[in-house]
This record gives sequence, C-alpha cells and structure tokens, in this order.
Amino acid sequence: MNIIKFTKMCATGNDFIVIDNRDKIIEDVRSFSKHVCSRRFGIGADGVLFLENSKKADFKMRIINADSSEAEMCGNGARCIARFAQQLKLVSKRTRFETIAGIIEAEDTGSNIRLKMSNPCDMKLNMQLEVNGQKQIVHYIDTGVPHTILYFDNIENVDVMAIGSLIRHHKHFSPRGTNVDFVSIDNNDSLNMRTYERGVEGETYACGTGAVASAAISYALGKVKRMPISIKVKGGSLRANLHYNKGVFSDVFLEGDAQIIYKGELVYENS
Repeated sequence: MNIIKFTKMCATGNDFIVIDNRDKIIEDVRSFSKHVCSRRFGIGADGVLFLENSKKADFKMRIINADSSEAEMCGNGARCIARFAQQLKLVSKRTRFETIAGIIEAEDTGSNIRLKMSNPCDMKLNMQLEVNGQKQIVHYIDTGVPHTILYFDNIENVDVMAIGSLIRHHKHFSPRGTNVDFVSIDNNDSLNMRTYERGVEGETYACGTGAVASAAISYALGKVKRMPISIKVKGGSLRANLHYNKGVFSDVFLEGDAQIIYKGELVYENS
C-alpha cells in the first residue's frame, strides 16, 4: 500500500489530478489513472497530469485520460501543470515543458496562464462525412491532437454525445480517432463551443486544443474576422490568438484560468 500525494486542479471546467512523478512513484500510469479518475471509486477527473523529468525542457507533461489512453497534448492540462510546477518552485512565471506534441511555452500573467502552442497542421476544410446515414460538412485540423469541427446556428440543442461519439469513432479517422467540436459564431471575434473529447468519451466543460482548433478553422473559413478570439465553453471562456497566412498558422497562443482546488493524499495499492 502506498500513500500518494496529489493536487486536484481545474481549468475552465476541465478537471485533473496532478502528480509529481519525477521520482517515478507511479510506474503503471495507465492503470493508476483509470482507477483514480473514476468519479464513483476514485477521486474523479477528466484525466491525470504527470510531471516528469525532461532532458529537453524544464519538465515533461504526460496526460493520461480517464479511459487510460495517453493524449499527445491538452491545452487546459498544460495550463494546470504550468501553475503546478510554479507551486513546486520548479519554475518561475515562465516555463518551457515537453509534451508528445512538442515543446510548449507558458507564462503566468497573474490571473491566467498563457500558452504558446505548437502550430496547427494538416488542415482539411469542407470534408463531406457520412454520419448515421446523413451527409455532414466537417473541418479537420491537428492542434497537437486531432480535432473535427462542425458548425451549427445554435449548439445548445445539439446531441453532442450521440453525434460526437459517431464522428470520434468514424472509420475516416481510424485508428487515431478525433475530438469533435460543435461551434456557433457569436460575432466577428467570439465563438461558442462544445466538445466531445476523445479519451474522456463524453462531453467536457472545456477543451483547450479544441478552442485553438475552432479559432483556427473559423479564421481560415472567414467566419471570424479578427484576432484574438474569445471561445465560450461550458466552464467559462478561453482566448485564442494566432497568425494565418496562405494556409499556414504561426504564433499560436491560448489563454485561460488554471486553479488549484485542493491537495490531499490517496491510498493506492497497485502502484
């Protein structure tokens, strides 16, 4: 039996269990994450963030989803782990850390954490996808993780669970799968977004990489005219800023909150 110290954190409604794993106190991170993310039998969270040693940057972030799959990147998780590293006095207000999707830069602005993200790539606009016997126009982009975007006049009445699951598991995106973002346009610099998140296998209150994906696609399609863009999600609001020229994105930033909810210890018998 092991006593594991943890920190529970939240970023725009996305909640995480955060572990300092530099000493490899958790070896089987997948089994551990599936257990502790259970909202009935564990602490409950969308995923677990492991802060580990890195030879390339200040530290390395690993994110294991609630279903035990490992994500390449998570914008909300990245903001949380940047603030967590500050609490450990591992870094100051600025940091660079390693993810599977590349090196992420973060800055504590006081109330928020501002991330410099990897540049979105592999954009495919106006794809026609057959979903449940109906044709859907969707747009795809990789913002460190894969995202597929659909537009609606009003996203409040959309069946995110049903449509999201069908697209997330669609053979077109196999074997990697995709996150699915449902977007409506507020005005020239504001979006509303709901996300079906791969790995959580359900709707989350926010998705940072999804906010960047939705901002990038909306700007490329001319649906929004100005930067930065505000993205309203169930858990609050995110802010994305990027440069776009002839199909290429650069200087991509995401800003939002990252809060420590509580700290504690858990008993884990299988680490």
